[in-house]
Amino acid sequence: MSGVVFAGEAVGRAVPLVAGALGASGIAVAALPSRLAMRAELRKRWRTWAIAAPVFLGALFLGAGGAFALAAALGATAVGEYVRMAGLPRAEYAVLLVAAVVLPALAWLVPAAVDGRAVDLRVVALLLVVAALPALLAGDDERGFTRCARTVFALLWIPLPLTGLVVLGDTAVAVGLAVALGDVGAWCGGTALGRRGVLARSLSPLSPSKTWAGVLGAAGATAVALGAVGTFTPVLWAAVLTGCVLGDLLESMVKREAGVKDAGSWLPGFGGLLDRIDSLLLALLLAMVVTA
Repeated sequence: MSGVVFAGEAVGRAVPLVAGALGASGIAVAALPSRLAMRAELRKRWRTWAIAAPVFLGALFLGAGGAFALAAALGATAVGEYVRMAGLPRAEYAVLLVAAVVLPALAWLVPAAVDGRAVDLRVVALLLVVAALPALLAGDDERGFTRCARTVFALLWIPLPLTGLVVLGDTAVAVGLAVALGDVGAWCGGTALGRRGVLARSLSPLSPSKTWAGVLGAAGATAVALGAVGTFTPVLWAAVLTGCVLGDLLESMVKREAGVKDAGSWLPGFGGLLDRIDSLLLALLLAMVVTA
């Protein structure tokens, strides 16, 4: 399986781009006038990026073991945030927590469980059974179906896509970089072009601030990022762009039903981890589909 062999070439190509982007954005943020309302928020976001980028690239540079550690850490944190929003009991939390560690471990240690880049049907069947087990054993005839459905959704949304950090190899670096720059491009596009006209139209009532101008900005930024690390293909670009656009809307839907603004409050400038990786999750999942 070539997917789990990390040559580090993509990391090497990504480092100058990330360093340049952080340096330029750091200077720009530092130069913002103090009267600007978003100045403090943008500075928080820059500091978070300055820490997260080296962690992400460093973990993938270490190879499949580093990718597993990163995927497991992200998954364990994200499922904790999801469980709080979805109101799931401890039994389902335990199932999701185990899956957040076991699925990336299978991708790393038992490549046959992830055939090519498509998860083995036996793994999927096992996930469905395990997701339903807590409600079945508890005999929950009031919320059992809701518990099961929300657990299955979480398995497909969080642990499963994060296995892409292991199986996609160097492509995972490209996807992560493209999603990060895509978010920036969406903000820039929305700010510059999303004030009036057709591009100012909202994508969905779930997130009125997300406009077609933002999609245009994300499209350009993701294309540049993928091209910079030598992985651009129209199909992969479409997968990453779709993840950037729909990933945020998907999390907005979950948060609106839960009645919360953010998935957490511990990540400066973003809220929770899910607020930061929502687009990455869907982009990784779709990247595994188009590269299988």
